[in-house]
Amino acid sequence: MRAHGLEAVASRIELPVLRRLLSLMEGQHAGLRAGRGLEFLDMAEYKVGDDVKDIDWLASARVGRTVVKRFEATANVQMILVVDTGRSMGALAPSGETKEDIALVACETIAWLSTLRGDQIGLVAGDAERMRQMPARSGNAHAETILRRVAADIDLASPPSDTRRLLQRALAATRRRSLVVIVTDETQPAPDNEDVLKRLRTRHEVIVMSVADADPTSFPRGTPVIDVNAGPLPDFVLGDRELAAQAHEAAALRKTQVAAMLWRRGITQVSLDSGAAVARSFVTALERGSHVR
Repeated sequence: MRAHGLEAVASRIELPVLRRLLSLMEGQHAGLRAGRGLEFLDMAEYKVGDDVKDIDWLASARVGRTVVKRFEATANVQMILVVDTGRSMGALAPSGETKEDIALVACETIAWLSTLRGDQIGLVAGDAERMRQMPARSGNAHAETILRRVAADIDLASPPSDTRRLLQRALAATRRRSLVVIVTDETQPAPDNEDVLKRLRTRHEVIVMSVADADPTSFPRGTPVIDVNAGPLPDFVLGDRELAAQAHEAAALRKTQVAAMLWRRGITQVSLDSGAAVARSFVTALERGSHVR
């Protein structure tokens, strides 16, 4: 049984990987702080030395004098975990672990990095029937609460996924520019969610961590296989080469469509096939994101 929680993360990450993660997170910090990466405070009359970029010309015209928007500096980055808690996340991954376990390792890694740096972390998690939201805050206790709630929500008895509903909630809940990390199934977000992703990407840096599915046709003939949505799969389906090839093609097409849609929107995607792959995959995601910012 894998140990979960923030205390278990450090032992799973190799020192060179940790150093690289912290370096890349510092780069993300700088990227998110650029431009108007500050919280709106109030309006004030323009004074010599104020940045002309802060002048609100419409407000100035209304009041008859030049006014500027003032911003309050914030000391940390805001990270938002957007977690699919649908029943498909309770299925098996290629490593033999449950996808839930891998998703939790991803959440733990990100939460641990945020607490290590003093950043804030928030949560939006849900499926077709449930939606859970926690505001972004700093501190180990808050991060641990997020992890406990994610762990409690994913299992084979969960309702089906509803990624569109999840993304819409994330869009409505997160106003401050953030690093949004979406943890979901490898066939999600579906291409018909592109409009919501486009708006999310306009406001935030977005990474999708896709948890891979085990191939049901790779198991020995006679192995009971239960699809989390369709139920038990007949043995003849698993043993038929032609049907297996068609299933491979259909799965590959779905993954290709998702990857193409995310690429169009400038969203970084990495695949997770095991818990051990999470840290290095997050390094890859941050490196890719730094090139497209």
